[in-house]
Amino acid sequence: MNICVYGASSPDIAPAFIRAGEDLGRAMARRGHALVFGAGASGLMGAVARGVTAGGGKVVGIVPSFFNVDGILYERCDELIRTETMRERKALMEARSDAFIMTPGGIGTFEEFFEILTLKQLARHSKAIAVLNTDGYFDPMIAMMERAIADGFVSDTVKELYFVCDSVDGVLEHLENYRPVTGSPSVYKKGLDDGAK
Repeated sequence: MNICVYGASSPDIAPAFIRAGEDLGRAMARRGHALVFGAGASGLMGAVARGVTAGGGKVVGIVPSFFNVDGILYERCDELIRTETMRERKALMEARSDAFIMTPGGIGTFEEFFEILTLKQLARHSKAIAVLNTDGYFDPMIAMMERAIADGFVSDTVKELYFVCDSVDGVLEHLENYRPVTGSPSVYKKGLDDGAK
């Protein structure tokens, strides 16, 4: 399976997050999965890539050409694809992936996650989406989503579109056992009827 992993590029994050990223990468390789990611060498992007490489797995990096700066890119990608824009990069990451994992990150990570989630709500894809909630990092986001649902800004069916777990094995088991809903599932139809709010 080709798994797209979103995550921080910042090198200034706590070592526990880096270790979790490397663990995820090693577990992906051990289970026979390839990594599709933004090609960064630092932060969680680099940690996951190092883990996959260490485990003998395949690493596919996709990066806009304006990121061509020394030290920015992970140099051991098995395949490195350059795009002209960030939008093209995200579209290609989606097309090349069978499933998605969000690890802790900043605004770029949030933007990637919510775009792929919105596309699923609009039935543009039916791929698995998982959130690796290392050290409770996403607890505030989960609370925000609950508040948005309670106040009517988001349909409660959106919770069926992604999976949250604090363990690497739990996240990967979800992706491996995931079966996409076929036909016109009510969760997608309701999202369309609601205008994806």
